[in-house]
Amino acid sequence: MAGPTLVAVAHGSRDPRSAATVTALLDQVRAARPGTPARLAFLDLNAPSVGQVLDAVAATGETQAVVVPLLLGSAFHARVDLPGLLADASARHPGLHVTQADVFGADPRLISLLHNRVRTVCTERNWTGRVGVALAAVGSSSETANRNTARLARRFGRQTGYPTEVCFATAQPSLTHAVQRLRARGAEKILVAPWFLAPGLLTDRLLDHDPTLPHAAVLGPDPALAEVVWNRYDAAATRALPLSA
Repeated sequence: MAGPTLVAVAHGSRDPRSAATVTALLDQVRAARPGTPARLAFLDLNAPSVGQVLDAVAATGETQAVVVPLLLGSAFHARVDLPGLLADASARHPGLHVTQADVFGADPRLISLLHNRVRTVCTERNWTGRVGVALAAVGSSSETANRNTARLARRFGRQTGYPTEVCFATAQPSLTHAVQRLRARGAEKILVAPWFLAPGLLTDRLLDHDPTLPHAAVLGPDPALAEVVWNRYDAAATRALPLSA
């Protein structure tokens, strides 16, 4: 039997590559479970909005929806923006029970996926010796979120053996700082590993920051991501998460 409707919520971007990437990811999500309805919504800058999608779900007579944030970190969008939108939708549609799932976070499958992206660059360039990785993320106004990403970089380094330093597109430390630290640690070659689901303006900013550095591919779309989406869906569907989670 089909479960509650899955509403995957992406950040949104002015760069059309971003929406194209998450749309391709949703195609993979739907293909994995064709019996469960899955819809895509955006927090900002793209359509349809979260409210529009939940209005459409309610209009079908559905009584349950599970909202899965296509977000790597639990920062302002996951903790404030999205719960507020879900609360508004619940007020409009009291017969629709909406549950917010967890963000992706440092899921082991995504760390493995990032490792594969890094190895692809090394293989294509026939790199040997000591390779350093600048793990590049968006950056947040939340210091807690940034510390969590820094812990992710350390975890990636421990698990893969690559000397790894974190950097952010919109916060400190910068890519320049990460490169300096990697060279001080003895890295002979350095690449950038984007901790991003999709390409966009911020990944371009990182590319422009130092055009001499090779960049691994972003995380999506990928079947591993689709698997994580359904994992978050299943976990939320079996327990009622507060909207502020």
